Amino acid sequence: MPAVTTPPPPGATILFDGTNLDRWVKRGSPDETADWPIEDRSVITRGGDIVSRDTFRDCYLHVEFLCPNLPPEVTGQGRSNSGVFLQGRYEIQVLDSYGRVPPGKGDCGALYNTAAPLVNACEPPDQWQSYDIVFRAPRFDAAGAKSENARFTILHNGQVIHNNIEVEKQTGGALDQNYGEAGPILLQNHGNDVRYRNVWIVPLPLVGSDRY
Repeated sequence: MPAVTTPPPPGATILFDGTNLDRWVKRGSPDETADWPIEDRSVITRGGDIVSRDTFRDCYLHVEFLCPNLPPEVTGQGRSNSGVFLQGRYEIQVLDSYGRVPPGKGDCGALYNTAAPLVNACEPPDQWQSYDIVFRAPRFDAAGAKSENARFTILHNGQVIHNNIEVEKQTGGALDQNYGEAGPILLQNHGNDVRYRNVWIVPLPLVGSDRY
């Protein structure tokens, strides 16, 4: 399994560095530190979903994952299923979809059941892969009405799989529909031993400077 990894840039918040889950809690239990097992500086999806203690709006998220190789009779959504949620509301699917062309709305890299990836960028199972996710949270006017939908640009293993795509509403399994509020990163357990490592995030300002 390749050991290629991307170090966090200056100013990044390190959500998981391979040593502990102090920045994570169990879904629905904000006072209970997440207890997924850690082996070889990666964490394994055993138990319920886990949620970051910190919440975010616009951000750049990096996460590395490994889908274990399962017997060939295991197919579809049973193949190393997990997910990475932005704001706890929008899931980017994690799945062993290696070789599936064209990829669909339930395959690896999809905004789950919402938008298929542009290309299948999957590595074979038992190899480390990466997501680099640029997330722009939905916008609201002074009256609280949504004026702009959420947007995603996503690279999977360095390939663009979503290009500034607009997402109208939350995907399945979301924490809530409070779109105007900051939300956590959620890592999903779906009954498979998917591994995660090197999870970091860079919060982004909502607007740039107006100086020349």
